[in-house]
Amino acid sequence: MEKIIFGEDNENPIEFFVLEQTTISGINYILVTDKEEGDSEALILKDISDREDDEAIYEIVEDDEELKAVADIFESLLDDIEIE
Repeated sequence: MEKIIFGEDNENPIEFFVLEQTTISGINYILVTDKEEGDSEALILKDISDREDDEAIYEIVEDDEELKAVADIFESLLDDIEIE
């Protein structure tokens, strides 16, 4: 499982494990969790970076309709998870 680290200039880094990724209408989404195994909290992150950016910039998906639609896709991609 791929691990990614978030944080500006490595200050207060936060580590997440990428469970899955998908692209919908040209927008990249990743499903991440804070633990590599077992039950844990998960977040759906949306890539909001521009093509000129050196690194990807992600934000948490908070819009309820977008969150539901992307969560449904991740659930279909991963048979053994349930996103609430």
